[in-house]
Amino acid sequence: MRRRHLFPCALALALACAACEDNLTHPSTTATPTEAGTTSPLSCVPNLDGVIESSEAQPTLGIAAHYLVNPSGTTRTVDVVGSTSSTGQLVWDWGTSYSNDEDVAIEASAVQGKWYATTFPNGQFATAFDAAHTLEAVYSQDDDGLYLQGLASTEQNPSEGQTLWAYDTPVRLYAFPLSPGTTWSATGNIKNGLVKGQPYSASDTYQGTDDATGQLILPDFTFTQAHRLRFVVTTTFSAGGAPQVNRQVSFLFECFGEVGRATSEPNETNDDFTTTVEQRRLSGQ
Repeated sequence: MRRRHLFPCALALALACAACEDNLTHPSTTATPTEAGTTSPLSCVPNLDGVIESSEAQPTLGIAAHYLVNPSGTTRTVDVVGSTSSTGQLVWDWGTSYSNDEDVAIEASAVQGKWYATTFPNGQFATAFDAAHTLEAVYSQDDDGLYLQGLASTEQNPSEGQTLWAYDTPVRLYAFPLSPGTTWSATGNIKNGLVKGQPYSASDTYQGTDDATGQLILPDFTFTQAHRLRFVVTTTFSAGGAPQVNRQVSFLFECFGEVGRATSEPNETNDDFTTTVEQRRLSGQ
């Protein structure tokens, strides 16, 4: 999956890599509503029971999902709070079209056969971490969660220097089953890592919650029962300095995976932040 992927950059690489607005939460999961402009049936059919099981968020290798994303280095005003409709439903209107939106294709691929595969023996799939596809994030998934294993350079010996680090314990990014009221936390430590050829060591603490469901309006789709997930990631650098805190709000929908995302500016203190360095919205491209 491509470009600005949840928190791992916000997390461990936030100060170490220049493009750290490319976070890593999770690649888009299974069935996308359309593929390359053609309709395609979902392999998983949403049942709208208010719960997202792991089976309703399975990655499909080799199939790209398209997202509208604001250009790197820009910010936007965003509403993560939403409003209440006349029927009492919570609504988030993210349907505004922007002339500078970029089309970003995100696709998962198998870890087996990649140069870094031995570093991640439990890695099941990888996705592009940055727009230029110079870095890849490695994940695994089971009935209880989606886990971030670590990060690696797409090429083994890139000109900017190799990046390769793995958590001592994979970090759970989603706790399945997800339903309003679900909360979870996890900490991952990085030792003897490399970022662009330089030594890297840090500790990342993730806190997540599924706190609401409602209607999410996007330029190409409207999702009637999207789950709002809030994340707070705190990175403590072994070399010292102040910890960095990043916030993110993601919207998940059964069988479609992540359909929307807003990432705060670094060290934002308001859970209901109004400025996002990345707004990502599922597109019908």
